[in-house]
Amino acid sequence: MLELPAEDRDLSPRTGWTRAHWAAVADHWLATLRRYSSPRHALPVLPGRVTDSGVRREALEVFGRSFLMAAPRIAGERGRDPLGLADWYAEGLDAGTDPDSPEAWPLGATGRRPLLGITNPIVEAANIAFGLHLTREWIWDRLDRPVRKRVAAWLLHHARTEVFNNNWQLFPSMAEAFLASVGEDTRGCTGSRNVARVESWHLGGGWFTDGPEHAVDHYNAFVIHPYLWAWHRMRGDLDPAAARRHLDRLSEFTASYARLFAPDGSVLHFGRSLTYRTAVLAPLWAAELSGVSALRPGATRRLASGVLANFTGHGVGADGPLTIGWHGEHLASSQAYSGFGSPYLAGIGFLGLAMAADHPVWTVIEEPQPTDGRDVLTVLPQAGLIASATSADGLVRLVNHGSDHCGLPVGGGADPDDPHYAKFAYSSHTAPGTGSSWEEGADGHLALIGADGRSSRRGPLRGWFTEGAVAASAHVPQRDGKAWAGTSVVTASIVDGPHELRCHLVTGPAEYSLREGGHAVSGDDPGSGADGLVAWARNGDLVAAVAGVHGWDRAETLRYDDGTAIGPVAAVPVLRADRHAETTVHVALHLLTRGEPEVEDVVEVSVDGTRVTAAWRSGAKTSVDMATFVPWDGHTG
Repeated sequence: MLELPAEDRDLSPRTGWTRAHWAAVADHWLATLRRYSSPRHALPVLPGRVTDSGVRREALEVFGRSFLMAAPRIAGERGRDPLGLADWYAEGLDAGTDPDSPEAWPLGATGRRPLLGITNPIVEAANIAFGLHLTREWIWDRLDRPVRKRVAAWLLHHARTEVFNNNWQLFPSMAEAFLASVGEDTRGCTGSRNVARVESWHLGGGWFTDGPEHAVDHYNAFVIHPYLWAWHRMRGDLDPAAARRHLDRLSEFTASYARLFAPDGSVLHFGRSLTYRTAVLAPLWAAELSGVSALRPGATRRLASGVLANFTGHGVGADGPLTIGWHGEHLASSQAYSGFGSPYLAGIGFLGLAMAADHPVWTVIEEPQPTDGRDVLTVLPQAGLIASATSADGLVRLVNHGSDHCGLPVGGGADPDDPHYAKFAYSSHTAPGTGSSWEEGADGHLALIGADGRSSRRGPLRGWFTEGAVAASAHVPQRDGKAWAGTSVVTASIVDGPHELRCHLVTGPAEYSLREGGHAVSGDDPGSGADGLVAWARNGDLVAAVAGVHGWDRAETLRYDDGTAIGPVAAVPVLRADRHAETTVHVALHLLTRGEPEVEDVVEVSVDGTRVTAAWRSGAKTSVDMATFVPWDGHTG
């Protein structure tokens, strides 16, 4: 079991955590996986899911990703290595890159179709290169020359591959950068091109989309920022201006990204690969290492410690290897590419341990993080996202009108959307339905419902626009990859504190009825209820509510026994409406909070044709013409 040092409330008045706590967690997680080690450490085989790529690929992931945790642990101790981590990973490097070894690692195949082999070793080559950069003087420089040549050859193979057109562009670049930094051959590599490609996806404010399609998510933290940071540390000589520009962007990113974490350490449950958990912290540590963070060192440690304490408090890694999931194992919220080694990308979130014990990030007294004790509204207009953090309940909510992780156009076959992108709203304390709730299109969604009872999907966004406290988007309802004839939906979210006024302009045959869902609240046995045009779902003091304001007929709640990543059972408050015209306007008030949901007398709403005007009790007033606010082509399905 995980054993932690005593809390230090003098140094860390908010979390009690110190560098010793971080080291204890890292040491425990690393010791746990070493119990499953192969004889020469290159292929640890853990319990858990094996993907179609096979056990050897999963075991390589365990090695490469856990090295992301071991490397800062080694670097931060400046040669003191009581666990023998440097020797353990050095032997694994020797065995894994020896083609005659029974523990030889597979070689990755170029990511061009048809795929002629597995691609994931390219990712692990990047992770190993990242770790070797941090530990060069304790591992690389001490390897025998024949071993160095084998490791270099294995990395070079992956540095020369062509890869998928998203964050993967940085994986060959990372292998190349390390090889160049130690004077090895990098002919035939395209790292500079790949990095320029990724940097062209910058949206503003330090935020990137993950590839040319609009996918804005935690991959900004998992990969894009930390690997760009490492590239420019190793290859900054190629373009010093670009290196300085990235540090400016990293600084900007920390300013807004830090506002998305709840005071209790809960992380916004949004986007794919959430099983990487603490990897969300990597850019905050990278910014501290380079001295460009928008946060003060005490605030960085407070935020990061809160996140790690929250995960360990839910039992993550406490008594066994990391599982695929969130608080516990939850395969339904994972992607098919995640096997038993995947969760160890969490290791990059321990990058802060590369800073020695006398670094200010570990020695100054904790300071408040941006969401401590105050309400914070964060608008990311280029991304189509608005986050609202409120101090009274300690929650962070996100409205999503810009990130769909879908390609255009709709071409038939499977629907391209994903529950971790397709919802209108996400939060730090709820998770989207991934089973029957997703199939039914309940939570966080406006569903058109056909005569057969099947509900529409949101699919690719056709346009989006964000201005002030209003984010809006347009989509064409679809199912089974086919657009529904004559239909379209324009949705605007008007945010005021914990409340969201969600407005829809629906076009389509009147025979389609509507269902609007709030957040899915999960637990062992969540409660729920409805009264008139108000429905709510509750677990403990956490409550989600939705109230019909205009164009809704009735309220009810739905229950799903396959739950979410947060809990085994989910309850969803919903509204329903029958339509009597081909163009209709519908307005609902959404709330996620603690205690009693306040939905009465919060906002006065008037609807004049397609224009919705909201006058909030707070004094804010907003007017949106649903027909003109979103720039899009207006073509229905």
